[in-house]
Amino acid sequence: MGTTSIQIAVCMAAFTLSPADEVTVDEVDVVEVNHFYDDQGRLVFDQVIYYDWSPIHSRYQVRDWRLLKSPTQVPLRDWRDGGYVSEWEDFKQRNGLRRVKSKSVRETWTQHDPELVEREFLAQENRTELTRIPTASSLPLARRNARQTTPSLPRAENNEYRTATTR
Repeated sequence: MGTTSIQIAVCMAAFTLSPADEVTVDEVDVVEVNHFYDDQGRLVFDQVIYYDWSPIHSRYQVRDWRLLKSPTQVPLRDWRDGGYVSEWEDFKQRNGLRRVKSKSVRETWTQHDPELVEREFLAQENRTELTRIPTASSLPLARRNARQTTPSLPRAENNEYRTATTR
């Protein structure tokens, strides 16, 4: 009897708490993982830049960017649906859970900031940013509590990305 009660409670919680609703999802054409180095070859910062194709200008235009603060921001191959996907707590917009899907990924090592250069082509205020994450206070209580249980993408270990690029 006790096991049945637990199973019913788990099922009810799964239906009432909808963690999938908590994830803000965006789709972009290209994600660039950029490593910016100074003139002495020292790493200054890592960033993730999101691009969409502009048929009017026949080029990729920056949509938004984030400093790379977590290995979960680096897109992984999505073998089930195709393309790439990353999921992380977005510090720039209220620490909400964000998932970005992309058709392709590129990784660059530069001594210039590509996002800064792209401002010459499309000013920051004219960009289509990633979707705004709703504030926690605007969400119902059950949905706010669901944030704590939202599953994340599987990773072998926290430093999986660093290990792969430093070989």
